[in-house]
Formats: sequence, structure tokens, C-alpha cells
Amino acid sequence: MKIRYLPHTADIRMKIEGSSLEELFTAGVLGMGNILRDGFCDKNGPFMVKLKIELTAHDETCLLIDFLSEVLSNSYSEKAIFCEVKIFELTTTKIRAEIHGRQQAQGFDEEIKAVTYHEADVQKNNNRDWETLIIFDI
Repeated sequence: MKIRYLPHTADIRMKIEGSSLEELFTAGVLGMGNILRDGFCDKNGPFMVKLKIELTAHDETCLLIDFLSEVLSNSYSEKAIFCEVKIFELTTTKIRAEIHGRQQAQGFDEEIKAVTYHEADVQKNNNRDWETLIIFDI
């Protein structure tokens, strides 16, 4: 699993890769968590906040963006950062998962307004890994 942050004007651009769709979705959640609070998901600790998410979408790109948007919305409503994903079902058009995180009383380092569809295109690369770019509106 790889996460790289790339330069982008007025937004944060992140490239994620995974050997499976499950790894790709997990990388997206981890990467977004570390944007909200630098290095937060790199630290060990108990995940006390657990929420279930079930979504359907037209394709895997829309599903990933919708999923990350739902995680982001829950981050703000729960004042928590989510770092772990337990996936029960994942196809190219449906996900049933549970996200695990910790409360963040100090607030966030970066405010993400939205997870955008701009430049997002989930596909397999030459190494047969799944990859996409994600642009966060900040």
C-alpha cells in the first residue's frame, strides 16, 4: 500500500495505491486521517469510535469518493479521526464496512471541505495494483 502527497494549488492532492480494492480504500482513509492531523494514524492506540458505513455507487471511483466523503463527514460530526477500516463486503459498486477512530479534542491540523471527483479514476496500473488520485478541497 502506498500513499503519496502531490503538489496542487489551493488543494491537497494525494495518490494512493493498493494491491486490492480493500487496500486502496484503506489507504484513502489513512491518508485523509493523516491530513486532518499530521501523523495521527501512524500512532498506536485504541480506537474507541466505531461506525458502520454501507454505500452503493455507479462504479469503483464513485464508490471510493463517496466512501471517503462519508468518513470525512463522520470525522466532523464525531470530532474523531478514523484510521482503520474493517471491510465486510466490497465490490466495484458496493461497500459495507466499519470505520474505527479516536476522538480528537484538539481539533484538526487541516480543514478538508470536500473530497472531490476531480482527477479521481480508480484503475489498475502496469503492476496490476489499484491506484487513483484524490484531491481534497481545503
